[in-house]
Amino acid sequence: MVISTNLSAESTAQYLQQSSMMLSTSLAQLSSGSKVTSPSDDSAGLAVSMSLVAQEGENTAASNNIADALSFNQTQDGYLQQVSSALDRMSELAVEAQDVTKSSSDIQLYQNEFNTLASYVNSVASQSFNGVSLFNGSSFNITVDSSASTFKMSGVDLTGATFTTLKTDSVLTSATQALADVTSAITTLAADRGAIGTNEETLTDYSNQLSTLNNNLSAANSTIMDVNVATASTAYAQANVLVQSGTAMLAQANALPDLALKLITG
Repeated sequence: MVISTNLSAESTAQYLQQSSMMLSTSLAQLSSGSKVTSPSDDSAGLAVSMSLVAQEGENTAASNNIADALSFNQTQDGYLQQVSSALDRMSELAVEAQDVTKSSSDIQLYQNEFNTLASYVNSVASQSFNGVSLFNGSSFNITVDSSASTFKMSGVDLTGATFTTLKTDSVLTSATQALADVTSAITTLAADRGAIGTNEETLTDYSNQLSTLNNNLSAANSTIMDVNVATASTAYAQANVLVQSGTAMLAQANALPDLALKLITG
């Protein structure tokens, strides 16, 4: 029996230390909800997780950009609906002004309304969204993913001659020409609203794509990082038993030199 070196106690202390570390790890995982509580737990998994989280954040930012762009388009279309109603009424006035049974004073009333509506149509051209012009014809490149890919959102131009001409048209002196100009504006407006519809449809598709991608990224990250409570609870129970039994065995191992003393003194 060795007295100077208690090999049993040292071996038991080593196992107890390992069991204590296992217990600490299980406690950390259960309390944090993550199975990677430090880089040493899974260094490669942590690196992959950080990349997934970063991409998910970038996708969320791109989704916000798309949502703002959709709001921009919806605001444009809201204005254009009113412009469309104004142009429809202006075309009616241009036709009614060609009624030979109407007096010049009657047609002047039509002209007054026509002028008011033409002024409204042209005033819409100066409207903006958060300081950005809605109708100067500018197109915008919208970031649609984490790789900074872009979608070119076509613009709408209400500042061109097609619309400004309406301010100088007269149903009193040339109702036919006024009607032709209004018809041209209606045709242009129809194409503009169609372009806005295409913008909204495409942006919605990109938004749905990002939402699906983020769900999958979140699921992949969960596989790496989230703790399995059942597994961690089992590991905790096992480590807890090992720590308690190891503590008891260490006490027994430390008592072995006493036996040697009894042999000497006995």
